[in-house]
Amino acid sequence: MEFIWILFAFLCGVSVRLVSLPPMVGYLFAGFLLHFLGLQATSGIEVLSQLGITLMLFTIGLKLNIRDLLKREVIVVSLSNMSLWIVTMSALFFGITALGLYYFAGLDLATVAIITFALSFSSTVCVVKILEESGELKTEHGKLAIAILVMQDIVAVLFLVAATGVLPSLAAFGLLGLLFVKPFLGKVLEKTGHGELLPLLGFFLAFGGYELFKLVGVKGDLGALVMGILISSHPKSTELYKSLMGFKDLFLIGFFLSIGFTALPDLNMTLIAVLLVLFIPIKALLFYGLFNVMNVRTRSSFLSSLVLSNYSEFGLIVAAMSVQQGWLAKEWLVILALAVSFSFVFTSVFYKHAHNIYKNKKELLFRFSRSSQSKDLSIEIPDDTEIMIIGMGRVGKGAYNAACKITELPVIGMDADETRVKKLSESGYQTVYGDGEDCDLWDGLDLSKIKLVLIALPYVQDISNIRQQLSYAGFNGKVAAIARYEDQIAQLKQEGVDRIFNFYEEAGYGFAEESLQLLQETKTS
Repeated sequence: MEFIWILFAFLCGVSVRLVSLPPMVGYLFAGFLLHFLGLQATSGIEVLSQLGITLMLFTIGLKLNIRDLLKREVIVVSLSNMSLWIVTMSALFFGITALGLYYFAGLDLATVAIITFALSFSSTVCVVKILEESGELKTEHGKLAIAILVMQDIVAVLFLVAATGVLPSLAAFGLLGLLFVKPFLGKVLEKTGHGELLPLLGFFLAFGGYELFKLVGVKGDLGALVMGILISSHPKSTELYKSLMGFKDLFLIGFFLSIGFTALPDLNMTLIAVLLVLFIPIKALLFYGLFNVMNVRTRSSFLSSLVLSNYSEFGLIVAAMSVQQGWLAKEWLVILALAVSFSFVFTSVFYKHAHNIYKNKKELLFRFSRSSQSKDLSIEIPDDTEIMIIGMGRVGKGAYNAACKITELPVIGMDADETRVKKLSESGYQTVYGDGEDCDLWDGLDLSKIKLVLIALPYVQDISNIRQQLSYAGFNGKVAAIARYEDQIAQLKQEGVDRIFNFYEEAGYGFAEESLQLLQETKTS
């Protein structure tokens, strides 16, 4: 049985990838197809689904800065969006109910409130996958979207407590003691090395946090998130994050498959689910309007609104619980499962073109923005700068150090992670905070003195987008980038990158070159 669902997941994942859709869309279709063929979900799929969600929340915690969560715009936008969505959608639902359409007939206020509340959440799984694949988790709009999702998760916990009547035990207050355990966890993380113990520690912390919170009557997934936050400031948190990526992505396949096994839809259910997807732009407009009111930058408002424009897997939890309580007809559980699946496709397709859409429509967007939202990002590049490195992670930082040693030409680094830029600046690096894919950043920026741009980022789509922005900005110098795989080299050459470094090949070449100098030293001594 396990082989069958692995086979279908793989075939459907490959099929949608051939038409430039994310594999997760294929996994969703695989679940529905397996269910249609009469197969039943195994306990293994459910276990994988829970493992994937728990690991995902733990890795979100590893990337989350608690200060981002406590920002005024995050709290206000999260709660206001859910409230406005419920009111707006309830009005639409009652309008449709008056028409007597199938499954809408006879809906009362309480039922409509449950359905619209379930649809008010955005999908943590979908959003994180999209941001990870585009390398935008640490960007301004990426951090904003993640913070909104975390706030929604907190609302979800409160709802479950209120709906089930199960209150956390008094022992839940003891969870505050985890703050005192933080230094100990950091010491343990330092001692695990770089091998198999590192991801094993990640599993222990993620599932240990889940079980600990569950034990005191708090949603277990929140425990995994909190454990990740506790060690997010540790220097090895990034390495731990990368060591868990493969496991998380593999386990999440179980989640996408499990959605398809929820129930089999009929034609009317499918049509209603499609209708619900047509309402998604309303959610995007509400997010964008609220971000604008809170004076968030126009680009961040647009991208965050677009990536959050979907329905959440939590909606299925709300629906399933409501069916058990007798508050909702079981047919609506199937409709919501379809709507969630279709919304993933909607967001995946549209967000792929988000940066181009923004560039083409930004003048229109600026008309509806508050006057204090300036196009000028105040990025200052010294006039004598001739070399720019975009992406100051390990590779970018190494390139910066090497460039400073090899040449006397002035070098500057740029990174979309504000915390990283601050740390590097304090260490003496000349760095600026900016997202290379941001077309607003390059507007009005004088690049005439810069002769070389090194794009030290791992994602081909990011490199492609930045190369386009440089062209739009009139950059006439040379561009170099890194590639991890052979098939990426041809793609980057088509994008106009002048020099492409095969990451592993160049590392081997440099290793051999440095080592061969030992022979030269031996001959001359």
